[in-house]
Amino acid sequence: MTGVLQNVNQRTQLVGQNRLELLLFRLRGRQVYGINVFKVKEVLQCPKLSSIPNSRAVVRGVSHIRGETIPIVDMSMAIGLPGLPQEQLATSFVIITEYNRKTQGFLVSGVDRIINMNWEDIMPPPKGAGKDVYLTAVTNVDEKLVEIIDVEKILSEVSPLREDVNEELVTRSAAQAKQSLPVLVVDDSAVARRQISRCLTAIGMDVVTHNDGRQALEYMKSLTQDGSSIRDHLSLIISDVEMPEMDGYTLVTRIKEDPLLKDTFIMLHTSLSGVFNRAMVQKVGADDFMAKFSPDELAERVMELIGQD
Repeated sequence: MTGVLQNVNQRTQLVGQNRLELLLFRLRGRQVYGINVFKVKEVLQCPKLSSIPNSRAVVRGVSHIRGETIPIVDMSMAIGLPGLPQEQLATSFVIITEYNRKTQGFLVSGVDRIINMNWEDIMPPPKGAGKDVYLTAVTNVDEKLVEIIDVEKILSEVSPLREDVNEELVTRSAAQAKQSLPVLVVDDSAVARRQISRCLTAIGMDVVTHNDGRQALEYMKSLTQDGSSIRDHLSLIISDVEMPEMDGYTLVTRIKEDPLLKDTFIMLHTSLSGVFNRAMVQKVGADDFMAKFSPDELAERVMELIGQD
C-alpha cells in the first residue's frame, strides 16, 4: 500500500475538474470509510507505538516516523466505536495525514484502494443523522455506502485548537467592521463553520454560512438576480476546498465566469496545508489562500481586506 501512495502528491492534479480521489479503509466490521488523498502523506503497517503518560485513550501512542514524532489516533475510538484490540495492531495500518498544519496518524484495521470520483457524487450526510455524527459526506462505491469522515471534528476533540481572537485585535476591529458587508463562509464541516464564524463575529463581522459550493453559488446568484454586483452584498468569501457536490476550486471557477459575481474577493481556507500547491489557487483564480486554523491570522487578514474597501 505504501507503493500505491508513494507518489500521492502527483495524483492530485484534479483542480478545477470537480473531482477527487478517495482512499478507502475499514475500521471494525464491514463498513467502508473514505478520506481524501489530498490529506494523505503515507500509509504504512502499524509501527511500534510508545505510550504517552496521561494522554487520552483515543491516542494509542506515538511513533517516530521519518524524523518526526507523530501521535497515532485510533480512528474507531475517535468516532465512538470500540478501539482496535491490542493484539490486532501488528496487522493494522496507519494513515499518516496532514491537517490544520499538523501531522497525525490514524490507526485503521485495513486499507482498501484509491478511487477517482466526481464531487457531484459525494453527498452530504442524511439530514436525520444528527449533529454529533462524524461524517462530512457519503457516497456509493460498488453499490456500497462509503462514509467520509469529518477529521476536523475528530481533531477538535482530540487536540482542540484555540478559537478565540486576541483581545488586541478585537479592540482594533471595533470601529472598522461596523460599516462592512457580511462575509460568506462555505465549508462542509460544522466544526470549521463554527470556528470561522466565531472568529469573524469576534471582530464585528456579520457571517452567512453554507455547506457546499453549489449552495453558495445559488445563494450568490439570488443576491444578484436584480442585476446588482456581488460587491454590493458581500465583503468577501472564505471557502473550503473539499466539499460535496461542488468543491472550492470549481466554486471559484464558476464565480469568476459570472460577470455579476467575478469581482468578489475569494479566500480558499483549507486544512490541505501540507500537500497544497499555491499554484493551484492561482490556476482557478482565487485571490488568497490560508491554511486552517489560526484565529488571529484569519482575523487580521480579514481586517486588512475590509480596510482596503
